[in-house]
Amino acid sequence: MNCLECNAQLNYLDHRNAMDSLGVELCTRHQNRMQTVIETHNTPLEAVQLYYGLKEVGVNAMLEWWDGKKSIDIAISRVKLNIEVDTEYHMMTHEQAMNDLEETMHSFKNGFTTIRIPHILIRHYLKETVHNILGIMQGLKANIKTI
Repeated sequence: MNCLECNAQLNYLDHRNAMDSLGVELCTRHQNRMQTVIETHNTPLEAVQLYYGLKEVGVNAMLEWWDGKKSIDIAISRVKLNIEVDTEYHMMTHEQAMNDLEETMHSFKNGFTTIRIPHILIRHYLKETVHNILGIMQGLKANIKTI
């Protein structure tokens, strides 16, 4: 059991605390840092889990990336992909739908593709979600010039 950030050896208590609070293996220092990010940006736990799931398969992603207008849950700049984790998709109003559409338009104008993933999908099907994001990335690589 090693920290996914710094590869430090985790004892059982650190491992258990990290898994109970975040669902990913992090040392106390990185667990505290991630808790600060969650509190500061209201980041969903599932975004953190997806970030580390992508990192585990070699994707260089950024958590809570500022796009000039708002903070994006996960950004993969090499293929210009923004990932938003939806936690309240079942309570969507027409105002929220219009805001989402405008945000997608803003990122698309800047050359980025935005996908929205329901948090429940990440919670129950993390590996499949990561696999599908890898497929999306391959499609984007084929259609755009990578940085």
